[in-house]
Amino acid sequence: MSSSTDTDAGTSGTDAGTRGTDAGTRGTDLLALRGHWLTPDTGRDLLVVGPSLGTGVVALWDECAGSVAAGVGFDVLGWDLPGHGDSDPCDEPFTLEDVARAVVALVDVVRPGEGFVHAGVSVGGAVGLVLAVGDALGSSAQRVRGSVVCCSGARIGTPEGWHERADLVRRAGTPVMVEGSAQRWFAPGFLEREPRTGTGLLTTLQHADKDSYARVCEALAQHDVVDRLGAITVPVLVLGGRHDAVCTPEQQQELAGQIPGASLVIVEGAAHLAPAEQPTEVAGVLLDWLEGLR
Repeated sequence: MSSSTDTDAGTSGTDAGTRGTDAGTRGTDLLALRGHWLTPDTGRDLLVVGPSLGTGVVALWDECAGSVAAGVGFDVLGWDLPGHGDSDPCDEPFTLEDVARAVVALVDVVRPGEGFVHAGVSVGGAVGLVLAVGDALGSSAQRVRGSVVCCSGARIGTPEGWHERADLVRRAGTPVMVEGSAQRWFAPGFLEREPRTGTGLLTTLQHADKDSYARVCEALAQHDVVDRLGAITVPVLVLGGRHDAVCTPEQQQELAGQIPGASLVIVEGAAHLAPAEQPTEVAGVLLDWLEGLR
């Protein structure tokens, strides 16, 4: 398993925690995303990975990222949602387009102006679709070389459902989500086989800032890029979990069919957090796909 630490941005060869910089947009003015080098920063091609709602990027991606870096020669930088992991809380409204711009600003801290491939899970995958569509990024859109959309969608759930969850979490806090998330996130038997990984992910959820979590829910309520999928020109890999009841395999197949040239892989033995549940298999899929980008 690879290791990560949290230090200042731009530290070469170490893991780096960084804050989004002011790039002159509402997204980066508003959001300060914390980044983590999941592999040493050696100046190789850059893979940026993003989390699911309620998770921290280190617990979700660490093992998988180490295998990807060793196999195909990418440096891997992760980012955390507002109020999750080490990212600062945010209790102002924002959109996933704002988050996408903040991801680009984060990359600019460590690799100014450089292109990158993005891979994200659930809301992180939705941000990856926004990056792939590109119309919210202005001239920065050309820097996105490809996007892995894992257990996600162009529209996830319903606006009513997300607003109800936001209201619940504001009243009761994120611990109220732990039991239900344990059922949705993991394939049958995972928590018994891998209690340390499962506990780490659920602990991050329990300690997430409730107002920031609610704001992410409200951003997901607005998320809908279905009508823009046909305009995507960068390579996209849609990766789903066989047991995912949130973003089902059927929905992943439909998503891939709407994106020109997209690839589709369904991971057996995984539900909604495939990189943590099946890190070796997901790494193998990513290695094959990333090699094709070279």
